[in-house]
Amino acid sequence: MATSWGAVFFTLLVSCVCGTVFHRDQLTWFEGVFLSSMCPINVSASTLYGIMFDAGSTGTRIHVYTFVQKIPGQPPILEGEIFESVKPGLSAFVDQPKQGAETVQGLLDLAKDSIPRSHWKRTPVVLKATAGLRLLPEHKAETLLFEVREVFKKSPFLVPDDSVSIMDGSYEGILAWVTVNFLTGQLHGRRQETVGTLDLGGASTQITFLPQLEKTLEQTPRDYLTSFEMFNSTYKLYTHSYLGFGLKAARLATLGALETEGIEGQTFRSACLPPWLEAEWIFGGVKYQYGGNQEGEVGFEPCYAEVRKVVQGKLHQPDEIQRSSFYAFSYYYDRAADTDMIDYEKGGVLKVEDFENKAREVCDNLESFTSGSPFLCMDLSYITALLKDGFGFADNTVLQLTKKVNNIETGWALGATFHLLQSLDIFH
Repeated sequence: MATSWGAVFFTLLVSCVCGTVFHRDQLTWFEGVFLSSMCPINVSASTLYGIMFDAGSTGTRIHVYTFVQKIPGQPPILEGEIFESVKPGLSAFVDQPKQGAETVQGLLDLAKDSIPRSHWKRTPVVLKATAGLRLLPEHKAETLLFEVREVFKKSPFLVPDDSVSIMDGSYEGILAWVTVNFLTGQLHGRRQETVGTLDLGGASTQITFLPQLEKTLEQTPRDYLTSFEMFNSTYKLYTHSYLGFGLKAARLATLGALETEGIEGQTFRSACLPPWLEAEWIFGGVKYQYGGNQEGEVGFEPCYAEVRKVVQGKLHQPDEIQRSSFYAFSYYYDRAADTDMIDYEKGGVLKVEDFENKAREVCDNLESFTSGSPFLCMDLSYITALLKDGFGFADNTVLQLTKKVNNIETGWALGATFHLLQSLDIFH
C-alpha cells in the first residue's frame, strides 16, 4: 500500500457576511471572495468537499462528504454525506477492465450533481480498493486500477497522484473504528469509553478495538497492535484484517472450492444448501457450480461442522473482547436484516447467540426452502462460527448492528477522510 494518502485533498472556501454563512452555490465567485474579505476570521466558515470511493469485493460505493470548519485548527464539523453504490464490484470486471471503470464513471456523475460547479477543480477524488482486488493477480488488479485512473483524469475534479490504489486491510479496520467512534461521540473531548468494530466484507473481515487491559497488550502478537493518532490523541489499537475470511470467500472455503485445481465441470456440495439445489455462482470473475447434498445429512449440525473448519484455530482470540462493546456492520447487518432479526432501516441490538438460534431455524428447514438466498443457512452458520470459534466471543456478547450512525454510513470511508485531513495538516 502506498504510504501517502494523496496530495491536496480538500480546499478551504470562505463565504460569510457578519456571521451569516452562505452556501457556495448561492454566490458568484466574485461575491464569495468579496464577502469573505469583509468578515472577521472568528465568524467565518470554511466549506470542504471530498469524494471517496470504496471499491469493495461486492460493490463500488461513493461517499461525497461536506464539512464545515468554524474554528481554525479544530476538527471540522461533518455537515452531510451523499452515498450511492453499484454492483457488482470492480473485481467482477477482471477481464473487462474498461467496463469496470464505466461503473465508476456513473457514480462520478452523481458527484458532479452533488457539488457546486465552482468547487469541482478544487475537490479531489480518491478511490481505495479493498479485499476484492487484493485477491486478484497483481497485473489484472493493476489493469483495472489503470482504467479507473483514466476516468478520473477526464473528470473535472482534482486528481492526486495516488488517487487510485489498493488499501491495506489493517487500515480498513482502523479507519472503520475511527468512523464509528467519531459518529458515536467517543472521540470528542476526553471520553475514553470507545467501542470496538467488526466488519464483514465479501473477501475479508476486520476486528478493531482499544484494549483496556495490560494483559491484552502483553499477550497480543506485535503486528496486531497499531498506534494511531487522531484529533490530538494517540490510541494503541488492536486491529487485524483476515483476508479470505469474508462471507463470500468463506462460502468457497466451506464448499472446498479453494482447495481444488481445475474447477471446470466440478460441482461443489454442502450440507448447508437445500438438497435439491443445482446452481452456479460467479465470484471474483470465476464461475462455480454448486448444490446441496444429494445423499447424506443436511441441517444446522452438519453445516456448522463444515463452517467451523474454515475458522477454528486460525484467528487470534483476545480474552478482553468478551467484556467489550462492539458495533458490527456490512454482512453482519445484512444477514440479520434479511432474516428479520433487526429492522433493515434502523438496525438493532443482538447477542452472538441470536445468530446461532437463527442459523438453526433456517438450516433445519432447508428441505422446504423456497425463497431468498440459497446461501442463507451457510452464511448465518459461518457468522456464528466466525464470532464464537474464530474470534472467541461469548454467547451473551452484545453487538450493535448498524448501517448508519446519525444518518452517516459506517465503514472506513469517513475515517479515511479524517485521517487524510489530519495528515495533510491543512487546518491552522
